[in-house]
Amino acid sequence: ATVAVVAALSSCTALPRSGPSHRDIDKGATSTLVSTDKTVGIKYALVDIDRHVASMFDYTILNSLDKGFGGGRGPAPDMPLGIGDVVEITIFEAQAGGLFIPDDAGSRPGNYITLPKQTIDRDGMISVPYAGAIKAAGRPTSEVQLDIQKRLANRAIEPQVVITTTLSRSSNVSILGDVNTPAQLEVSPAGEKVLDIVARAGGLNAPGYETYVTVERNNRQATVLFRTLIDNPRENIYVRPGDTVYVNRERRTYLLFGASAQAGRVDFADSNLTMGEAIAKGGGLLDARADPSQVFLYRQVDRKSLVAAGVDVSKFTGDIIPTVFKANLRDPAIFFAIQEFKMKDKDIIYVSNADSVELTKFMSIL
Repeated sequence: ATVAVVAALSSCTALPRSGPSHRDIDKGATSTLVSTDKTVGIKYALVDIDRHVASMFDYTILNSLDKGFGGGRGPAPDMPLGIGDVVEITIFEAQAGGLFIPDDAGSRPGNYITLPKQTIDRDGMISVPYAGAIKAAGRPTSEVQLDIQKRLANRAIEPQVVITTTLSRSSNVSILGDVNTPAQLEVSPAGEKVLDIVARAGGLNAPGYETYVTVERNNRQATVLFRTLIDNPRENIYVRPGDTVYVNRERRTYLLFGASAQAGRVDFADSNLTMGEAIAKGGGLLDARADPSQVFLYRQVDRKSLVAAGVDVSKFTGDIIPTVFKANLRDPAIFFAIQEFKMKDKDIIYVSNADSVELTKFMSIL
C-alpha cells in the first residue's frame, strides 16, 4: 500500500506546481550533456574550522598605503615647483646704484624690482636677467631662490630673491570614483592627507564599510578599505602632486542557504564581518530544522594559504582550490573560532538539515 501511494504521488500531474517538472525538462531536451556518474566533477578540500584555521585565513588587511608609499607620519612633504607653474621673481638689493636699482631710486618704495611673471617651461627652466637659465622644476622654492642669489652675488649689491607662485599647475591631485564631487584639486602647501582630499571632493557617496581607496603614484598603486584610513591614522598618508586617488565601492555580499531563518543574498554592512556575525545576520539557525554540527562555508582559496594551514593539496591542480570549511556548532568552543574567522566577498554559507527532518519529510509524503 505504501509503495502504491508513493507511486501515485510521484506520477500525479494534478498537484499544484509552479512549472514543468525535472522529468519533463529532461524528456523535452533536444540535446543533453550529462556526466555519466551524475556528479559535477569539481574536487574540493574540506577543512574543519578551529582557532588555528581562523587565524590562517584572515582577510582583513588588503594592502597598506603607509608601507606602499610612506608618508603616514612626520611633517608634510615639501611642495616643489613644477612644469607649468607661473612664478613671480622679486630681487632686492641692499642699496641703490646696483645692478637692478638705479642711483635715482629715492622715490621708489623699496630697493627691489619685480620681474614679469613667467611660466616654468617644458624643460623645467626659468630665466633671470644676468643669472641665465635656472632649473626650477622639482626643486623647492627656497633652493631656487638661493641659486639665483649666488649667480647674482658678483653683480648685484647683496641680492636677496623672493619667488612667489601665482598659479600652480603642477601641485594638483585628481580624485575620482564614488565621491560626491570628483575633481582635480590643488594641494595646499601646508600638506594634505588622503582624507582631506576626500573631504574636499564632497565626501563619499557610498557606505564606508564597502568602499576602497586606491592611491596611484609614479605607476605604483596601493589600496585600503576606507574604514582603515579612519581606524589607523598611519594609513592616512600625505598626498603628493600628481597623485590620483580613486574611491571605489565594491558591494560585498555572501549567500546563505539551508536551515537558516533568512536564506538569500546578504550584504556585509561591516568592514570586517566574521562568520559568526554572518550567521547571526541571517537570523541564526532554525532550531526545528538545522543540524548545528553541519554548518559549511564555501570559498575559493589560493594554494599557498592552504599549504600554510597544513592542508594536503597534492591532488589539486592550479593556484585556486575550491574549499569547504566546516563548523561544528555543537562544540561550545567553536563559537570563539567563528567569531575570529573573517568572511570574504562572495562566500557561501550552507546550514544542513538534521537527519530527523528528512525522516519527517518522508513521513509527511506518506
